[in-house]
Amino acid sequence: MNAIDLRGAGIHYDDLGPSTGLPVLLIHGHPFNRSLWAPQAKALSEAGYRVVAPDLRGYGSSDVTPGKVFLSDFADDLAALLDHLGIERAVVGGVSMGGQIAMEFRRRHPRRVHALVLSDTSAPAETDEGKEFRNRLADRLLAEGMDGYAGEVIDKMLAAYNVSAMPDVAERVLDMMRATDPRGAAAALRGRAERPDYRDTLPAVREPVLIVVGADDVYTPITDAEEIHRLVPHATMASIEDAGHLPSAEQPERFNSVLLDFLTTQVPTHG
Repeated sequence: MNAIDLRGAGIHYDDLGPSTGLPVLLIHGHPFNRSLWAPQAKALSEAGYRVVAPDLRGYGSSDVTPGKVFLSDFADDLAALLDHLGIERAVVGGVSMGGQIAMEFRRRHPRRVHALVLSDTSAPAETDEGKEFRNRLADRLLAEGMDGYAGEVIDKMLAAYNVSAMPDVAERVLDMMRATDPRGAAAALRGRAERPDYRDTLPAVREPVLIVVGADDVYTPITDAEEIHRLVPHATMASIEDAGHLPSAEQPERFNSVLLDFLTTQVPTHG
């Protein structure tokens, strides 16, 4: 693990694989950390890719910025991290909130995106009801901590049947959620509530795009993935069976197969 002070916050990150490999930036979702991508980081680095997997500010080992952190803040942090690492362009991938950060990164730093990987995410701006929900949840996490929330959502983060069928995976996901600083989670929730509508910018994307979704995702169902696919008609879309909102954790071998096939067949090695 490495650490660097970027834009006023200490950001911890992994930088794995050969430095000459095609860079792949992996962005975790809420309320997780970079270890969510451990199966992908291993497979990609072993296949010769350079994998950069950070803890977003407020998550994992990175510093907390209380108050409100916008998706644009996360995107600019990631651009600064790539600057620090001497990486001009990268394959940018994210899951859930991380997918929205990837879309925000493409909106703000389009020339730095070699390809996009969008897993279990959605493009529209938040609804008024959603804004109210996220801000109430932020208040609750600050008041109560993460434990109660983690227990309530585990059967939505994973497909409900996988919570009992995959106890090790469920425990790993629960541990990540419980370890998250409530101040970081709350700040991201408040900022994410004010995200822009990525449907306005997705049609302009010309880089290769992979859309992945768990077949039984209840948070961002297949219809959300299909909407992104309609906006980016040249994109590749894959549904992962026997998975919910976190197919990279629930079915890592299937996810890795889809990801590596995309990278080897549709993404130029250099760019």
